[in-house]
Parts: sequence; structure tokens; C-alpha cells
Amino acid sequence: MSAVDDLAFFQRVAQAGSLTGAARELGLSLSAVSKRLQQLETRLGVSLAARTTRRLALTAEGERYLKRGAMILDDLGDLENSLRDQSAALSGRLRINATFGFGRRHVAPLISRFAALHPQLELLLELTSFPAGLDEQGFDINIRVGEPPESRWIARRLLANRRVLCAAPSYLAQAPKLERLEDLARHRCLIVREIDSDYSLWRFEAADEARTPRTPRAIRVQGRLASNDAEAMTRMALDGHGVLLRSWWDVHEHLERGELVALLPQWKGIRADFHLLYAERARDSARIRQFVDFMVNEMTGRVPPLP
Repeated sequence: MSAVDDLAFFQRVAQAGSLTGAARELGLSLSAVSKRLQQLETRLGVSLAARTTRRLALTAEGERYLKRGAMILDDLGDLENSLRDQSAALSGRLRINATFGFGRRHVAPLISRFAALHPQLELLLELTSFPAGLDEQGFDINIRVGEPPESRWIARRLLANRRVLCAAPSYLAQAPKLERLEDLARHRCLIVREIDSDYSLWRFEAADEARTPRTPRAIRVQGRLASNDAEAMTRMALDGHGVLLRSWWDVHEHLERGELVALLPQWKGIRADFHLLYAERARDSARIRQFVDFMVNEMTGRVPPLP
């Protein structure tokens, strides 16, 4: 086997997370996968992973081999694509990370369309409760909410988004008046324990900063219902359990149907735009460039513009 073959093999083993999973994915026996990994380690003279049949834990050398190997394989794929005719089909592999809710609702359907257009391209979508670290797991595309990092990553805005304060009519019919941000202290608030570190501190900005200049506000809220799953808390809001601060992309349909009502129009939740991030070194990658352009174009119209 060549060094490139070994790199590709180790990528598959590491991504599978176990020898059993790798054997299943590669269509090989468990003993064949174990033997080949041992041969690779012997050739390199280092241990790449501590493993059982069920779990694989990469060593520091294994992490380095995985990360640099992914770059080498990507560069090779991009080189080969650049040498072919421009009309040639995209090939190689794209690894995409997104969070569960947005990933299921919007990313997966668009990847399905892109896969149909490029049948020679292998696409791996990994959805996680929290965004994977930008330097972890060797993802080519990371889809993030909020301000993009100021680093070597290139950011393309995928969707304009902000958080919306809302509640069901059934809750509002029996709840205290809500006329000022301070009134939230008297309300049952539904807390999403998601990405932000301080879940119960809700942040707002003036709806019309030009006419009524005000500094951004942060209000501490409380409530007896909380979850790390935003869809579960949206369901709680629909059932009338309290006030929710949730992204526009997630609740706009409920607002349009009157199942939820937007509150305190003089204040808006902070912006929480979605961006596609990819490494600066991948700028010339045809498959990444075409995938990003496709996602940005196709996302248009899936969610109504911000009010």
C-alpha cells in the first residue's frame, strides 16, 4: 500500500471511531482492519491510537497524522480536479458539520440536492448538539451561528437571522403584562441551554437605534423549564408554558400562523446570522467553492427575510 492509501485508510478508521465501525464501513473483517492499522504503526514507528473493538482514542501522533493527512488528501484531490477539464465532474470527499436543528431542517435537504448534481462526490454530514471545534475532526465546511471568527477561516453568510421574543396566545391570556424588558422578571421564561455560556441572560438591542439611541440590554430571566434541545422548548412555548427567545428561522412559521406572538416590538433579540466557514488554504478547492456557492444561492427563499 502507498502512503496515500495509508492516509485514506486512517482517515476512515478515525472517523468511524472504532475498529468495528471501520470494518463495517470499509467492508473488511475486524482482524483485517486491526492488522492493517498495526502495519501502519510499524511503518511509522509510532502508536496512532489506543483501541478496543468498540472505541478508538487517538494519540497525539494519531491526531497529527489525521489532521495533516486530511490536508494532504484534500490538496491531492484539488490538484487532480484542477488538471481535468473544467466541465469534469466533481470528485473526492466533503465533510460538513452543523448543529442538529438547523442541520436537519435546512442543511440536509440542500446537501441532498447537491449530491444529486454531483454523483461522484462523497459527502459526509455530521450533526452535533454543539458546534465542533474549527480545528477538530478535519471538517471541510463548518456551519456556525453568530459572528464568524477573525482567523484563517473564510466566512460566507448563509442566512440572516436574529432571536425573537415570543409566546403562545394561551400563555399571554393569563400572564402578567409585558410592556418593558424588566417585566420579564415576572414571567415564566423557557430557557434553552444551547451554545451561549450564560443561558439565562437574554440580550436585546433597540428596534430603531437611529430614532431612539439606546445601548444593548441584557436581562436575567428565570423559569422552571429548560432544555438543551431548542425544538423541545419551542414545543413548550406552543403549549403555553412561557416566554421563549428563539431564532427567527425556527419560529417564523408559528408566528405567521398566530401560534406564537412576537413581544416587545421596541426591542429585538441580537443578530445570530449563520455562516459557512472554510479554511483559507481551501480557497482554490473546486468542490468547496461550488458547494458554498450552491448553499448560499439555494438558501435564498427558504426562510423569509427578517422583519
